[in-house]
Amino acid sequence: MTSQGPFLYDDGPAPLHTGTPRSAKTWIVAGIVGIVLLSGAMVGFLYLLKGSPQEQATQAAEVFVASMSDGDTETAYQMLCEDERNRLEPGEVAGEYLGTGVGEVGEVRDDDVEGAAVQLVAVGWDDGTTTELRVLNEDGPRICGIAGR
Repeated sequence: MTSQGPFLYDDGPAPLHTGTPRSAKTWIVAGIVGIVLLSGAMVGFLYLLKGSPQEQATQAAEVFVASMSDGDTETAYQMLCEDERNRLEPGEVAGEYLGTGVGEVGEVRDDDVEGAAVQLVAVGWDDGTTTELRVLNEDGPRICGIAGR
């Protein structure tokens, strides 16, 4: 059975997109540039907020040495990295790390072996000896041993 006669839609459907196509390259490039700028701003903000790794290592070493000198071994123990906390008891921290007299925190440098991931902080003691504390970022700067041991 074929029907003849006027149909409601004789011409077929109209094209949906009648304009000239536009390129989305500009939006893609703008998005990538925006992400790069945002990530750079975030890194810069972290440096302003927390300080450089050297500043963080210096502050951690100062608190660590001051707490040991004051006899606060519990605070010093909490500032150790996980490996050192597993190795030592809170009462053993002063015997392992405390030098003779009052310690004075000196210069900071990157570890030659492990690079910028580990900072070495020099601590001078009253008897003229110097030790270098290994400072590692493990949920914040943590003391993780003495260099050379």
